[in-house]
Amino acid sequence: MTSERSPDVKFEIGHVLFIDIVGYSKLLITEQSEQIQKLKQIVRGTEQVRLAEAEGKLLRLPTGDGGALVFRTSPEAPVLCAMEISKALKNHPELHVRMGIHSGPVNEVTDLNEQANIAGAGINIAQRVMDCGDAGHILLSKRVADDLDQYPRWRPLLHDLGDCEIKHGQRISVVNLHDNQVGNPQRPENFKARKTEEGAVSRSNKKALTAAVITLLFVLSVGFFLFPHLFRPSESKVASNPHGVSKDDKSIAVLPFIDLSQARDQEYFCDGISEEILDALAKVEGLRVVARTSSFSFKGKNADVGDIAQKLNVQNVLEGSLRREGNRVRITAQLVNARDGFHIWSDTFERELQGVFAVQDEITRSIVDALKIKLAVAPPARAQQNTEAYDLYLQGLYLSNKSDEENLRKSLNLFQHALDKDPTLSRAWVGIAKAWFWLADAYVKPLEAYQAVESAATKALELNENDAEAHAYLSEAKRVLHWDWKTAERELQRAGEIDPNSATAHLMFAHHRVCSGDLEGGQMELDEAERLDPLSPLVSDHQAILFL
Repeated sequence: MTSERSPDVKFEIGHVLFIDIVGYSKLLITEQSEQIQKLKQIVRGTEQVRLAEAEGKLLRLPTGDGGALVFRTSPEAPVLCAMEISKALKNHPELHVRMGIHSGPVNEVTDLNEQANIAGAGINIAQRVMDCGDAGHILLSKRVADDLDQYPRWRPLLHDLGDCEIKHGQRISVVNLHDNQVGNPQRPENFKARKTEEGAVSRSNKKALTAAVITLLFVLSVGFFLFPHLFRPSESKVASNPHGVSKDDKSIAVLPFIDLSQARDQEYFCDGISEEILDALAKVEGLRVVARTSSFSFKGKNADVGDIAQKLNVQNVLEGSLRREGNRVRITAQLVNARDGFHIWSDTFERELQGVFAVQDEITRSIVDALKIKLAVAPPARAQQNTEAYDLYLQGLYLSNKSDEENLRKSLNLFQHALDKDPTLSRAWVGIAKAWFWLADAYVKPLEAYQAVESAATKALELNENDAEAHAYLSEAKRVLHWDWKTAERELQRAGEIDPNSATAHLMFAHHRVCSGDLEGGQMELDEAERLDPLSPLVSDHQAILFL
């Protein structure tokens, strides 16, 4: 899914059942495999799954510890399926499973691996609903519960739990479905904690504010979803530009370098070098740099530079290639003016591996000179690093940009190995914070994961205080673990000072401002995140569901 809402993207309402195994990450690998296989057998054996498959109205989205079933039949289908699963689980006490159900927009997409996948608010909210529960729970979103409440047969099974806080400080209304045969009648731990907090603090004024905020944000989110063209000025800007590209000469996109190595096994190294150059350029005052997600969306595609510049709304594009044979590296880079297609600058560098850091600095300086950007302060030269540690770091960085649990955990091991070789490599600590941030909620309990985020980000900043990404991740940890909103805001402000081109920091700040009641500020940050990362699936997704 991309942030450009083209006519090809068609949403439909899917009735989603999200399932996962509680405590899956703590199991041995053999136990994980056994439990997943048993759960698959139970799910496939349900009548609702068989009926939907026979009609061709079932979509599957596997995850590491469970998966999502999208029924395109009726709102009752996922609920009936969950009840069948709950009954069958009574014969498997070793399986601790929780389930969440929501009906909402979904669409079929092609992911980064060119595989068919499913995305949309229906999937995301079903998972958030599930995350509010414990083993045995069948939780429903308020929308699903309201639909079922119209029928007398369902009313005795519906038990309102109230609001549950989910990721980024948002809240959703959740209903527990259970009777003496299915579900879990116990109140989930997430709601017990909230009840204690509410007993200690008066919330009368906050409730009035929250009601107003939710109403306004719901209207905004519906507007984003139903009328995206009214909220996306970039299309009109492109249309009014006779050249089809940005008129801002001081804007650039860095494309992933092409691997020309004989074995074609240096993709991680090419991506890493490209990302390192991108990060260095992002810190140059007066230069707008498109974020990695959008630039790398063209990876492996034979796209015209003009088309790329138009979609990313930039004037200049940096492209290149890399050949690595043993400890020798040959890097060719060229800066292209998208308006006329001419090369503004190009060069080839052939160095020993140890010299790759100097090459990155030289490319950065050459681009700054070519674009005639006057620097108030010249960027410091990159210090020499342990090449073995740096190579391990780039391998970890490559895997950390993938979304599945297996690769995220592999990246943690690689980052740690890099630190074993070079304890001063601060970026490896940032990589660890990043991996744990993406493991949170989806694969690991938030409190457990965010403690690791906080620890790693703190260590990264002890080694290098000028790391915007580390400040951004530390902000999230401070908010989630300690509800320290002031410190979280200071960390995000510092991230923006260091790297004004950080789409991640702007996106996190959007959440922070909205949750603090600053709707205007939140919208401003979200718009800036989109400007910096126009093709980011994450930014696009948040445009649709951030305020739900």
